[in-house]
Amino acid sequence: TGLRAYNTVWAEHLNDEVKRVFYKNWFKSKKKCFTRYVKQYSENGGEAIKKQLEDMKKNCCAIRILAHTQMRKLHLRQKKAHLKEIQVNGGKTIADKVDFAYNLFEKPVEIDSIFSKDEMIDAIGVSKGHGTEGVVTRWGVSRLPRKTHRGLRKVACIGAWHPARVSSTVARVGQHGYHHRTEANKKVYRIGKAGNEDSHGAMTDFDPTKKGINPMGGFPHYGVIREDYIMLKGCVVGTKKRPITLRKSLFKQTSRNAQEEIKLKFIDTSSKFGMGRFQTSEEKAKFLGRLK
Repeated sequence: TGLRAYNTVWAEHLNDEVKRVFYKNWFKSKKKCFTRYVKQYSENGGEAIKKQLEDMKKNCCAIRILAHTQMRKLHLRQKKAHLKEIQVNGGKTIADKVDFAYNLFEKPVEIDSIFSKDEMIDAIGVSKGHGTEGVVTRWGVSRLPRKTHRGLRKVACIGAWHPARVSSTVARVGQHGYHHRTEANKKVYRIGKAGNEDSHGAMTDFDPTKKGINPMGGFPHYGVIREDYIMLKGCVVGTKKRPITLRKSLFKQTSRNAQEEIKLKFIDTSSKFGMGRFQTSEEKAKFLGRLK
């Protein structure tokens, strides 16, 4: 049981990166998805689309938006967009929700329109995978003595004779990592906008050195940031380039940590691949002098 999907209204113009989602092999396909559907916008002044929207206003109890990522901005190997369903929780009536969602069609959602500096947010992702691991690595149990027969990286006793089954609380061998995880209360330190030298730079009130947010040589296994970015306190689950879902905190933040205003003093832009002695390439050239 639960909510049943009533209808889906698609935008008139869809990017190729989201059309790739509907194909297993984009290169060999005819790329004809949605060609018949978009005719509803031109026929009879879009009456068919308007009727679907009116039906949703009458019959639906929840409205959700289908949003996709802009993969072409990242210059990664992947070209297929990630498609995500996001529920609209604002608005007094269903009609307000439908109108809000319809007005967002074919428009980018900027990160600073959702999150703000010093806010506490949640990060949802998939952790780094480690394959099948034993009980010592997976659960941190103690190793058995050196002279143990048939191995020592084991659990010596996995339970009593009765009940005649292994309890779920006993450490066992199995999958380690690559798990879906939600980390709550990540503080937003900074939001950078592409093309804005102040927010896309690493200058602070205490460190006026003119430098960009990228470390020398770029971020290892990622590269150089050229688009908008968000800086969070602490680490985020998963490997580099893995997609992360950021959401608003589910409850009102009242702690002193959450309400604290952060003023960054220094952002380290030295190389993250090696010793990292210099903050900028100009500083490095000045120190080393003329090279052969």
